[in-house]
Amino acid sequence: MTRLGLWAVVAAWALAACGSGAEPPAAPPPPPATATPTTATSAAAPPASSAAATSAQQTPAALRFTGTTLTGSAFDGASLTGRPVVFWFWAPWCPKCQAEGPAVAKIAEKYRDRVAVVGVAGLDRSTQKMTEFVDRTGTSKLPQLNDTSGALYKHFRVTSQSSYLFVDPAGGTESATGPLDEDELSSLIERHLL
Repeated sequence: MTRLGLWAVVAAWALAACGSGAEPPAAPPPPPATATPTTATSAAAPPASSAAATSAQQTPAALRFTGTTLTGSAFDGASLTGRPVVFWFWAPWCPKCQAEGPAVAKIAEKYRDRVAVVGVAGLDRSTQKMTEFVDRTGTSKLPQLNDTSGALYKHFRVTSQSSYLFVDPAGGTESATGPLDEDELSSLIERHLL
């Protein structure tokens, strides 16, 4: 059959259907709705993980980190959200860090109900040396983060020890370099955090 002949058959069939009064075939039913949201629905409805997203938005950038303590426990910086925090950055071979350790321990005890004090042990690969430092300085009652990789020093943009970072409940930060004694630390906490 030629192309022209094919068109003639189609046209004849179409005319016959139109003149017969027969109803055109019904359109197929629409597909059933699915539970997968469309782009428009996604924009209007909050995602299932909105609580986690809201929590992350409320956590200051400085506290968005995870790490491990010297005792091997997981530590999430977000757990400090809403509290004033003093981070103390030290190294086990640092003489000024060693000298100020007892003052840091006293400050942690003095402000324990109002301010979190967290040690960040870095600039050394030996967890054993870090643990010995904590025992020697009497700072074992405060959380001590193991930063042998330097990731936390980098996160906080700390380049030396002994350094302090004061984080207020709204996420504002102030830094100081040691050595600092108990009175100096107390003064800085009162000025920046309380």
